[in-house]
Amino acid sequence: MKKTLLAVAMLFVLGSCASKKKLLTAQKQANEIQIQLDKARADLNDCDSRTAGLNNDLKAKNDELASKNAKLKELEDQVEFLKKNNNNLLDRMSDLSVISKEGSESIKKSLAMMDAQGVQIRDLNQSIQRKDSLNMALVLNLKRSLQDVSDEDVQIEVKKGVVYVSLSDKMLFRSGSSVINTQAETVLGKVAKILNDYKEIEILIEGHTDNVPIATEKFSDNWDLSVLRATSVARTLQKKYGVEPVRMIAGGRGEYLPKVANDSPANRSLNRRTEIIITPKLDQFFNLYTPNAGK
Repeated sequence: MKKTLLAVAMLFVLGSCASKKKLLTAQKQANEIQIQLDKARADLNDCDSRTAGLNNDLKAKNDELASKNAKLKELEDQVEFLKKNNNNLLDRMSDLSVISKEGSESIKKSLAMMDAQGVQIRDLNQSIQRKDSLNMALVLNLKRSLQDVSDEDVQIEVKKGVVYVSLSDKMLFRSGSSVINTQAETVLGKVAKILNDYKEIEILIEGHTDNVPIATEKFSDNWDLSVLRATSVARTLQKKYGVEPVRMIAGGRGEYLPKVANDSPANRSLNRRTEIIITPKLDQFFNLYTPNAGK
């Protein structure tokens, strides 16, 4: 009888241990699932935040484009109003005997010049609109392509009518080096894809440093360092990602064009950068200012 009770007790203990082990395993799995769920929610929130930022950028650019369209319409209305008034004036003056033939011809030439100037104004405004639309598309495509890159490493903005892509030196290079890091090549590949999609743009690559002096066997000063860093980026875009070299200019600014004062480690870090400046082809743009351009 005692042996039977002992056997029952042992079976109960073993069963209890097995159940507890299964409970611990299930609890561990539940914790892991909860961790994955929290991470997925965090990723979703980050994606929603980036999407909201892109939508805000698009709305701002659309508002700006609408404003410029309104100004263009206003200029066209003014030109049309002047043409009608001047034509009426010419019709009235042609009936007056005091107007000589030479005077009438002179007035006609002046009106023709005003018509030509009106066409130039329209063409110029349309060109500016096309350039602004191109810049907006470039910024949105670049931000979408680089949304997984930290804002500390890449900054994209429009200044003075051109697009600036500012790359931090800590992502691109080791300290005091002009050799591009492997991680940075991936980022440059994403930028190159956008550059290759838009053939009608030119690319200026500028190297920048802080004001801490450097003197090595390879670099005599910060200017040397900034130039070689710019050419390293240009060569990577050309040789690894197929950007046409005829579209690129590489140069160095050294320490002479800082974004902020070099008065703290954080500010000096901001000044150490390489900027990819994307512009429309200037020869095509300046043709609009040249009389009889393209004739």
